Amino acid sequence: MHPLFVLVGPTAVGKTKISIEVAKKINGEIISGDSMQVYKHLNIGTAKVKPEETQGIPHHLIDIKEPTENFSVAEFKKLAEQKIEEIAGKNKFPMLVGGTGLYINSVINNYNFSEENSTEIRKKLKETVREQGIEVLLEKLKEVDPISAEKIHPNDERRILRALEVYYSTGKPISAFHNSNNCDINNAKYKLVMVGLNLNREKLYERINLRVDQMLEEGWLSEIEHLLKQGVSPDAPALQGLGYKQLVMYLEGRLDYEKAVELVKRDTRRFAKRQLTWFKRDNRIYWIQMDNKKENEVLEEIITYIGRSI
Repeated sequence: MHPLFVLVGPTAVGKTKISIEVAKKINGEIISGDSMQVYKHLNIGTAKVKPEETQGIPHHLIDIKEPTENFSVAEFKKLAEQKIEEIAGKNKFPMLVGGTGLYINSVINNYNFSEENSTEIRKKLKETVREQGIEVLLEKLKEVDPISAEKIHPNDERRILRALEVYYSTGKPISAFHNSNNCDINNAKYKLVMVGLNLNREKLYERINLRVDQMLEEGWLSEIEHLLKQGVSPDAPALQGLGYKQLVMYLEGRLDYEKAVELVKRDTRRFAKRQLTWFKRDNRIYWIQMDNKKENEVLEEIITYIGRSI
């Protein structure tokens, strides 16, 4: 059974930088557990690691899809498992790092997906939206997963589609995948070492707001404008991601700039809150509260925990 180091936490908490330092210490390679970093040309708004920042540490499952292509949790699971085998086969330590809870859990909890490709399921759901509207799928979600339907905003097409995709792929509601209690521990494929990073809410929200401002200064709007000029539809999967959707609405004249930026920050804060709610349910995660700790202290604590766990 291969060991697998998993580093999770809310957006903007600092997972990327810490994970690179951990990889240097344990001879690791990083598999991205981020549902948006799979897309090419989405660099600024996804906080994608820059080549010069990797310090030579290989990063996998980044830039593997065009912005117009769908990407499913089932496909992620398959590719991530292949990468884990490849990395372990080189006598290196596989590391799964990211904040997309469903993607992370699909690997570590060894979920089984149906024979029908999850991407095909997503395609059929998208066709239903085009032909009948998102309201039809929301009503369906209320039937098969009332818990999720109650929590998801009626206009949040991305989350409605994902919830139904999971249900039709696995036969279980997405709400059943929120923690380790619903997986077959005896069927676990990896020896897990899981660490979560966190900051107090005020500091985290301050970081989120600052990072949005920095992304805009770095040219986030130009990144989106370039994609649109290249013929990428505003409805493309990649442009439905957090922040991108709101800024597209600004570029289309449906929001003023200040309102769009305000919504990006608000929705990112809400996303971080949902991430923490998701991960906090998993009692296998060793949490590190970073508020009053220096980066080297956090790194030392992680390395010590890994050493105790394997």
